[in-house]
Amino acid sequence: MRGLLRTGVIVGVLLLPVGFLLADQGGQRSVTRSPHGSLSLPCENCHTFTSWKPLRNIPEFDHNKTRFPLRALHQGVACAECHVSLIFSNVGTKCADCHADIHKGQLGLKCEECHTVRGWQATLQAVKNHQNRFPLVGAHAALTCDECHKGAAVSQFQGLSTQCIACHTQALAGAIPDHQVAQFPTTCEICHNMDSWLGVAFDHGKFTGFPLTGVHATLDCTACHVNGNFKITATNCVGCHLKDFTGAQNPNHVQAGFPQDCAICHSTANWTGVTFNHSQFTSFPLTGAHVNVPCSQCHLNGVFAGTPTACASCHMKDFQGTTNPNHVQANFPTACQQCHNTTSWANATFNHSATGFPLTGAHATLQCQQCHVNGNYNLTSANTPCASCHLADFQKTTDPNHVAAGFPTDCSMCHGTANWSGASFNHAATGFALTGAHATLQCQQCHVNNNFSLTSANTACFSCHQTDYQNTNNPSHAAAGFPTDCSVCHNTTSWAGATFNHNNTPFPLTGAHVNVPCTSCHINNVFAGTPTDCYSCHKVDYQGTTNPNHVAAGFPTTCQSCHNTTSWAGAVFNHTWFPVPHHNATLCSDCHVNPSNYTVFLCTNCHTKPQTDAQHTDVRGYVWNSANCYACHPNGRAGN
Repeated sequence: MRGLLRTGVIVGVLLLPVGFLLADQGGQRSVTRSPHGSLSLPCENCHTFTSWKPLRNIPEFDHNKTRFPLRALHQGVACAECHVSLIFSNVGTKCADCHADIHKGQLGLKCEECHTVRGWQATLQAVKNHQNRFPLVGAHAALTCDECHKGAAVSQFQGLSTQCIACHTQALAGAIPDHQVAQFPTTCEICHNMDSWLGVAFDHGKFTGFPLTGVHATLDCTACHVNGNFKITATNCVGCHLKDFTGAQNPNHVQAGFPQDCAICHSTANWTGVTFNHSQFTSFPLTGAHVNVPCSQCHLNGVFAGTPTACASCHMKDFQGTTNPNHVQANFPTACQQCHNTTSWANATFNHSATGFPLTGAHATLQCQQCHVNGNYNLTSANTPCASCHLADFQKTTDPNHVAAGFPTDCSMCHGTANWSGASFNHAATGFALTGAHATLQCQQCHVNNNFSLTSANTACFSCHQTDYQNTNNPSHAAAGFPTDCSVCHNTTSWAGATFNHNNTPFPLTGAHVNVPCTSCHINNVFAGTPTDCYSCHKVDYQGTTNPNHVAAGFPTTCQSCHNTTSWAGAVFNHTWFPVPHHNATLCSDCHVNPSNYTVFLCTNCHTKPQTDAQHTDVRGYVWNSANCYACHPNGRAGN
């Protein structure tokens, strides 16, 4: 046994680990496994220094601290009678695990429902009534009646309280920690059970609001509650770990201005293995390559408070040393994030749109130096028109010649960035939109000799179509004196099929006039000066009319007084000066007895002499004849 060694332990002090070393006579070491498994007890608690066997007469082992406290008859049982295996944890805790069932399963497997640890004959049948009010279970089942019922000698068993404190006042007074000082409640069952007074189960989270997790759950109460002080109300980390906080050097927490809420970085599982959420304190989330940079590279000399977050504060040397392109010479901003990212310093991307000149089409594929010659990046929106790069292209273009034609140097009016050729010119922007057949013409058909300097003054139809105007015979435009504004009758879709809007003249065409051929009114293709009065075209009709005879009747030559353009027949005469509806006449001949002369009329056909004499007895100069009737009654009314 003197050769029994354990690494790091003074010879002679024996512990029972999972494995220990034996040294043979040759000095060789071999590993021996403990037969008891993972039993964390010193060997000398049970064994002697002389030999493994026999064991000590009184082993230093408290069975009451296990999950099976020894009560009554169990206290006298030899260890080996229950622990048949040297691995002490491999043993049952139920009665049937050690005791044969003489009832052969007829009464169930729970022996404790009838028997107690005081003996098989000491059955619970005698105290059956106890089940109704205070079941005797655990350590209570091993007690004698008079241990609780102090008046048992005089048969006094009634009136005992079922509260723990009724019997365990002394245990409460002598408890460690001091329950009264700590103001623990007297409801013992909250923490204790009936099997073992020492098997404490205190729900720290439920009663204090501070759950024990991680390493906290393995600590003795006195580790935090020093000197039996259970009146701790502060649950913040620094209440216990202030020394750890002030003593921390990697980094120095006090100097760095770290908050004293340790839980921000530390956990209860392990004080080391800190995780710091950089996004929470400096508004600077660590992404990309920043994640793997040691803290000291940015936080120099252990200074964490006030560290600047601008890129240039750390990367000014990179900025100043860059030559492709030279950032300083190009006057680039020091806000590196505009082009660079945290994943990789190389492969910068520049948002050219932010300069006011987005790169599109072929521009997007160019190298920077193709435009920024000699590293000149000081270009602004004022000096980036197309001609600043494409003036040579503008000057040498011959199809058409841009310089001779006086084209503007704003190439974007016709060209796009996708392709220099295939230019498209918006002719509508000149004030002369190309429509119809004009849209299909070649530029040189109008812009003869590359003359593109046309203005609104020389874009009239006649400037291109003068020959067409002069050669037209149906009708002859020149002879007819037609205006040279071809758009009055023609359109750009087709030269033929002209339409003349007669409504634009002083004589709109209505009714039957709409369908009359032009030559019917415009004789010999004379369009200028054509009279617009009815008689000039309808003289023959006027003179040839006999019903009534217009000439004999002296009708006016203003045909529109009675006729309309819809139909020549069905004329309506407005008897304005002598209202016929007042009279009973229904036909013209009722009054106009001479159809060839409407100036002759008779009133006396209707107004007989006896009738009118009777009405004019007091009228001086009265004469019964039509001329006198009309002289006194020009409006056909009696009062005139």
